Amino acid sequence: MELNTLETLAPGQKLARGVARHLSSLGLVSIEEFVPARGLRVDVIALTPKGEIWVVECKSSRADFQTDNKWQGYLEWCDRFFWAVDSEFPVDLLPDETGLIIADAYDAEIIRMSPTDKIAPARRKVMVQKFATHAARRLQALRDPGAGISF
Repeated sequence: MELNTLETLAPGQKLARGVARHLSSLGLVSIEEFVPARGLRVDVIALTPKGEIWVVECKSSRADFQTDNKWQGYLEWCDRFFWAVDSEFPVDLLPDETGLIIADAYDAEIIRMSPTDKIAPARRKVMVQKFATHAARRLQALRDPGAGISF
């Protein structure tokens, strides 16, 4: 697993970095680029102290948002769904029934809280186990890059 410097991150990755920092300041733990199910990859998934699962999709431009045809497929994998965009993004494009986070590479702010749509207990259990497994594999890959850990 290669660690990126801020200069090498893509715009969406910079947003994800700021989001992860902000969520951490709120007591949440998060993982970037997480696969909840085959064919889906969320930019940030977070686990709250109460066990809620949040998904945050980072959009760096109008075109990035308009070409995202999979975001509604993420809703069944989380209790709350947010968009994270920078301060220049035309937020009127984003659905009102989703959360809104304004972010940069260093921090973020929740502008509109997402409504809660609780996922089923069995799905929550699977997601928390996937979250823990993925986080542990990433940590091991950082500690022992030659171990051949796969994600």
